[in-house]
Amino acid sequence: MTHIRRFDHVGVTVADLDRAIEFFTGLGLELEGRMPIEGEFLDTVIGMSGARTEIAMLRPPGGGTALELSSFVRPDHEPGSPHAMANELGLRNVCFEVDDLRLVLDQLAADGYGLVGAVGQFEDVWRMAYVRGPEGIIVSLAERVS
Repeated sequence: MTHIRRFDHVGVTVADLDRAIEFFTGLGLELEGRMPIEGEFLDTVIGMSGARTEIAMLRPPGGGTALELSSFVRPDHEPGSPHAMANELGLRNVCFEVDDLRLVLDQLAADGYGLVGAVGQFEDVWRMAYVRGPEGIIVSLAERVS
């Protein structure tokens, strides 16, 4: 018996919230809301006293699982590895299905975001690429081939 009702969101902590929002809205996500959070609720959930963060919730057009971006005002954020590769432990990528992989990659390249490896194809099903987004976030972009 499962206790999970649905997959609600994935959270990613960033230093530059505006830049991260710009990147993900450029991919086509829609900004659902943005707000500061502090107080007993936040302190209790994250296990840190006196915390303050600003979050932004983004969703794909038509709804679905959200991407929560958060930037801490206090305590100061701890830098992660901006060059983490797929085999490092932890959350390594966020994946989005796209209609035209080549077009999206060209647009991201024009904005200064490059491939981690190269475009690969899995059988006659998926064409996929990893792009290194702001602050080292790996964004997996997948296009259905068939």
